[in-house]
Amino acid sequence: MPVLPGLEFEFRLHITLGAAIDEGLRDEVRHRRIPILGGMVEGARIHGVIEEGGADQQTIDIADGITSIEATHPLRHTDGTRILLLNRAVRRGPPEVMARLATGEVVDPALYYFRGTAHCTVERGPHRWLMASALVTVGRRGPNGVELDVYRVT
Repeated sequence: MPVLPGLEFEFRLHITLGAAIDEGLRDEVRHRRIPILGGMVEGARIHGVIEEGGADQQTIDIADGITSIEATHPLRHTDGTRILLLNRAVRRGPPEVMARLATGEVVDPALYYFRGTAHCTVERGPHRWLMASALVTVGRRGPNGVELDVYRVT
């Protein structure tokens, strides 16, 4: 009998985003890049900052509004350890909800789907646990940024 996985909350990212850079429309899919300007990471086992320099690469299917996201988040733990978090996510919802998000309106996250999988790269040491388990994310889009809750699959 297979063992069903569980989820354990590990940390939250508070991500500050820059203005979206439109990279054009190809095959009815909009491509854009959003600079990551900084932020904070908070959890029981991890605290620190999100450093500037990451990016959120997005493709938005014009026909159905499904947004595919690949975001890199350079993190620095308070002990100085550098961590690179890569999050691959999907955001979708009813057209009217997605339009409200696009204008920067605060929208109840229960009205849209924003889920992903994360992978961390970190040197050997006290934070290596980040590479030892699968991680999933639940996102919320705000007017100037994103919050991501990161869960470890048990």
